[in-house]
Amino acid sequence: MTVVNIAATSSSGGGSWLSALADWLVMLMETIGPAGAAIAVGLESLFPPIPSEAVLPVAGLAASRGSFTLAEAIGWTTFGSLAGAYILYVLGRVLGAERLTRVAEKLPLMKGEDVTKTVAWFERHGSVAVFFGRMVPLFRSLISIPAGVSKMPWWKFGLLTTAGSLIWNSIFVLAGFFLGENWHIVEQYAGVFQNIVIVVVVALVAWFLFVRIRAAVRHRRESTEDAAG
Repeated sequence: MTVVNIAATSSSGGGSWLSALADWLVMLMETIGPAGAAIAVGLESLFPPIPSEAVLPVAGLAASRGSFTLAEAIGWTTFGSLAGAYILYVLGRVLGAERLTRVAEKLPLMKGEDVTKTVAWFERHGSVAVFFGRMVPLFRSLISIPAGVSKMPWWKFGLLTTAGSLIWNSIFVLAGFFLGENWHIVEQYAGVFQNIVIVVVVALVAWFLFVRIRAAVRHRRESTEDAAG
């Protein structure tokens, strides 16, 4: 099947930026084969705004049209996930806990102990966080950085990332494979889950800011009273 025909099929998702992205992904996969799917997923890992719910079903769509096999689609997308995750893992190792602690000390409303506590938590629960984090929007990419900061063994990080990515990728690639030209239906349902995650993250950030600002105001008030007394 030609690039034009598959691109026309993907455009049935509606004329949005998501459809334009799907068109580009299809052409990439048609041009260089399943390696194109790996590149696309690798970019998705590095740039969270690129949604996996668009990249992965399109890989399934291309497989359903005979561009490559279903096994290749799942295998190469999982390889792309692992490659992108390792790049962020190395970034975390380079930054290190000490450097991040110094940066946190200079940021408003942040404390160096925030980094220390995060690293300590990750050292206790890192395996679960990496495995399930690969199946949660936004955290799919970000979870690799604290893994590097906490110096999780590279082989352990690779195994957990591969396992989590394989499950997540298989679900969406299979959905695109069986839905065919209706692949965009996946994005509608996955978008609900992503919105829930975003709301939870925003709520947690808002609570964190509220607690820190309240503590800062209380500390300033107490300092003023002590100076006046």
